[in-house]
Amino acid sequence: MEIIRFADIHPEPWRNGGGVTRELASHPKAASAQDGAWDWRVSIADVSKAGEFSTFPDMERVITIIDGELLLLTVDGAEHPLEKYRPFRFSGEAASSATLPTGDVRDLNVIARAGAFKGYTSIVEISKKRAHPVFEGQLAVLLEGKATVAPGAAPEEESDGAGPAPSPGEPVDLSRYDAVVGSDTRSPEISGRGFVAVISIDHVEPAHA
Repeated sequence: MEIIRFADIHPEPWRNGGGVTRELASHPKAASAQDGAWDWRVSIADVSKAGEFSTFPDMERVITIIDGELLLLTVDGAEHPLEKYRPFRFSGEAASSATLPTGDVRDLNVIARAGAFKGYTSIVEISKKRAHPVFEGQLAVLLEGKATVAPGAAPEEESDGAGPAPSPGEPVDLSRYDAVVGSDTRSPEISGRGFVAVISIDHVEPAHA
């Protein structure tokens, strides 16, 4: 079970100086969060002043405000009010800029190479009664509340009908913005009270003529 601790991630300043970004995950792992050598990246950014967003040619972006109230994003001349926990998808090539009518915000960014990968962000309320599994190709980020994560039972350990399935491993506490890497082998299970962002990165099969 892999946990990416937010507190251990070094913040990288934006090229335009408008904020800082912390990369949670990328593929392939780039030497720098700024060099764009990856096919997809998941990051959390602090936006501290109005200004232009960096462009990412051949990429598609999904941005979600996770702290703060509102970000006004202008994409190719059209203004979009982005409210907390409402993912918004747009082209990485588009000319985009933002203003902060209610003050600083923190946002979750999923950027994927168009035609090769497709990124999705869902906001899920977690429960103590029913653990939320995190599968292969997913990343779950604790946005608020208190939660723990534990490895689920391995497929071969699941009940065969002769008795109860073995209990999962010991739970580990999560801090805010910690990320859990999904797996199909003993898929991690998150439980508690609060909200998590579940990011899915799907491989896109090339279209055949």
